[in-house]
Amino acid sequence: MIDIKKTDELTPQELVTIFKERTRVFVVEQTCYYQEVDDDDYHCFHVRLLNDQTNELMAYSRIMQKDGYVTFGRVLVVERFRKQGLGKQLLSAVLAFIAANFPGQDVEIEAQAHLTKFYGSFGFKQTSEVYLLDNIPHCQMRLTAANI
Repeated sequence: MIDIKKTDELTPQELVTIFKERTRVFVVEQTCYYQEVDDDDYHCFHVRLLNDQTNELMAYSRIMQKDGYVTFGRVLVVERFRKQGLGKQLLSAVLAFIAANFPGQDVEIEAQAHLTKFYGSFGFKQTSEVYLLDNIPHCQMRLTAANI
């Protein structure tokens, strides 16, 4: 089940679960020490893919409107649910939400470089050279509103 809520619509337990899993993936698993929870968390939409039977978090991303475009990030699949196609299911839900709620706006992301083919399968085009962000290779990618 896909669930999308603004930060102030989440229960404290839901928010802690999100932050714990994001920290587990982006700080601990990737050994990348940075301020993972940030000010964008106050004003974003949290997209959760939940297990239909247990309501357990399986995959997650957040969506934010910026000046002139929309972005999403913190895309993750919980480790024990990987290799089941949940990333594609999550990203399809993210893009459907963006199309419905931010019509006519392009989507720009900072993608980890090893995921350019994955995002490319949704129509994203690489718009920058690869660069290091927190010691992880990234690149800018864009999906035009006409291609969502």
